[in-house]
Amino acid sequence: MTNKPKEWVFSDPRLIEMRQDYAAYQEEDFKVWKILFERQFANLPKTASKAYLDGIKEINFTADRIADFEDVNKRLAKSTGWAIQVVPGLIDDDLFFGLMNNKRFCSSTWLRKMEQLDYLEEPDMFHDAFAHMPMLTNQHYVDFLENLSGIALKYIDNKWAIELLSRIYWFTIEFGLIREDGEIKIYGAGILSSAGETKYSLSDEPSHYEYNVRRIMNTPYWKDKFQDKYFIIEGYEQLYESLAEIEGVLEEMVSEAAQK
Repeated sequence: MTNKPKEWVFSDPRLIEMRQDYAAYQEEDFKVWKILFERQFANLPKTASKAYLDGIKEINFTADRIADFEDVNKRLAKSTGWAIQVVPGLIDDDLFFGLMNNKRFCSSTWLRKMEQLDYLEEPDMFHDAFAHMPMLTNQHYVDFLENLSGIALKYIDNKWAIELLSRIYWFTIEFGLIREDGEIKIYGAGILSSAGETKYSLSDEPSHYEYNVRRIMNTPYWKDKFQDKYFIIEGYEQLYESLAEIEGVLEEMVSEAAQK
């Protein structure tokens, strides 16, 4: 992987003809988007990070209009230079990290059905758009994503290394908390798209820890229930500034595993 040019993903056959067909959305899709948007956004003015709240205004998401990736890309181009890349759903690690290393965030275009409002096995476009895309307007956040993905590509054939880096991604990008003006707020997309976990993550039920690279890499995560641990950053600069430590701890843990 490290011998490939940085832009290899743009010719990858797995992405051919992948685009959002906005005209294909049906009345039910718009109803689902509206219900999910209004239900979740009501929780966020007091719980979400300022970067998220600023971002959702910047990319102009509303309850009455499903996210239009063409418009989102125009807005992101003016802010951080990132763009949305349509993918069929969950994709291989090399393509996932390769796209982000090229400032492309992956998103599906399908929306859940009415009977799936509260649970999905695989993230849909509402999660990808509503929860992730507003944060792509924050420069320190996207710089962290781009460079974390660069580290992953160096280790793409090492399953243990990718697992360790996935824990960093999981406890920051998906389930991260941030301290703002002395209060804990949410920036992780997995929480932002879940009304239940929004309330739970800020309660006294789970454990809260300061952001610690080594501890996160030694902490497995759950995909099928609320986390019992959350990590709090002091600012998005802290994520970017931790990249050297992430690479150092990763190299150490991979080396230790190889010697066993």
